[in-house]
Amino acid sequence: MSEHHEHEAHIDPVHPKSRPAAFLKQAESTVLFCIALVLTVLAVLLLFNSVSSLYIAVTGGQIRDQAIEILDSILLVMMTMEIVYTVTISIESHKLEAEPFLVVGSIAAIRRMLVITAESTKLESNPPAFFNTLIELGLLAGTIILIALSVYILRRSQTFVPPDAKE
Repeated sequence: MSEHHEHEAHIDPVHPKSRPAAFLKQAESTVLFCIALVLTVLAVLLLFNSVSSLYIAVTGGQIRDQAIEILDSILLVMMTMEIVYTVTISIESHKLEAEPFLVVGSIAAIRRMLVITAESTKLESNPPAFFNTLIELGLLAGTIILIALSVYILRRSQTFVPPDAKE
């Protein structure tokens, strides 16, 4: 038998019932790849826009006025790329990882806190609105703490070795 025929003998034909599953896995990978591609293009465009805004703010002497908007935009780029990373992991492993989503959630909460903090000075003359803003900031801070705790627990659970397995 030639090497070619021996190699063919080791390849199992695709079972008819597994063909739809194989097709759906390929379709999932294709869709996830397209999503990652679109998100990457979006992140690059947002980054370019942020750099452009930074340049305009610096040359116009308005960096203090524009800093929060630029930071907000950069954090949006970070969130977008973290989602791309999550999609990449999903394509490679065919399973959903929780930690990258938690990171995106924490970045989103921090981003919102920065925007609220920057805009809160406008609300000082309106005590009910200012109070609501403080409540939102507190809830966001609690969310960030819970997300950080979740990431910690998730990482600890992945490295945990049960007492029975040590032997």
